[in-house]
Amino acid sequence: MSQSPPLKVGVVGVGYLGRFHALIYSRLAQVELVGVCDTDPERAASVAAEAVCAAWDDPLALIGHVDAVSIAVPTSAHHAVACAYLEQGIHVLLEKPLAVDAREGAEIVRIAEQQAAVLQVGHLERFNAGVMALAARIDAPRYIEAQRMGGFVERATDVDVVADLMIHDIDIILALVDAELVDVRAVGTPVMTPRVDIASARLEFSNGTVANAVASRVSDKKTRRIRVFQPQGYLSLDFIGQTLDSAVPQQREAGERPEIQRSRVMVEPVQPLDREIEAFIDCVTHQTRPLVDGRTGLRALEVALQVQASIADQQNAMLG
Repeated sequence: MSQSPPLKVGVVGVGYLGRFHALIYSRLAQVELVGVCDTDPERAASVAAEAVCAAWDDPLALIGHVDAVSIAVPTSAHHAVACAYLEQGIHVLLEKPLAVDAREGAEIVRIAEQQAAVLQVGHLERFNAGVMALAARIDAPRYIEAQRMGGFVERATDVDVVADLMIHDIDIILALVDAELVDVRAVGTPVMTPRVDIASARLEFSNGTVANAVASRVSDKKTRRIRVFQPQGYLSLDFIGQTLDSAVPQQREAGERPEIQRSRVMVEPVQPLDREIEAFIDCVTHQTRPLVDGRTGLRALEVALQVQASIADQQNAMLG
């Protein structure tokens, strides 16, 4: 029986994250890394040398040479680059956020569906082993608290902290709560950049569930944690330590209050980006729907935009 030829792939944008995409593809037996593109020719050549592939400085140079691409260019270029590839029926793994606004995001999704091309949005945390273990234990969340804080770094400053960091937790919260979002309230402020660098948002759902998310890129301590309260107890995931703590009431003899039973699961860590890329290749190969498809990425973007709008309203009210 003849073996299927390897899937031809490429990477557009090989900055910090795109470089890792290229290196991971270069190690996968089922794909052929054709080349990488970056508007910085030296950067493209350097990563191409590491990944042993060709290099171009034109972001669209891979069209006609590949079956699928990862796109890790600045968010402002997502629409132009992703649409160009999708219009040719090329499958796309597009880094988050999907686009700069809902209109551009919706058009990216429309073209992907029109061309029957796989569109996966790079919400990396969905492939975090701890998040997957948490989701498997969630039944009826009533209150969710997410914290995502860290020190300032120069990359990703073309977007604010909502699009850079908070959108990860927005996506996770939307996946955990099976209800319509009915209210969004948020506050935030710039600190190191002209954009909002620290923000807090409150999301209310039609079933009564409330979620609070805090994101900061100007904190001295790195924190990645999500807590979920539900009628059966409490769950707390530490993304960094990959520990999942639970507190569950256990019924005792009649008339006595339940006893709280506490436990800790040490989640076996995996490399989320490796898992995300492998899932993308699997979806392309078998023409299946990605865990985070275009419409899922669009919903996360739309909620992030609501958070940004609420912050802007709050800032304008303070000035006015």
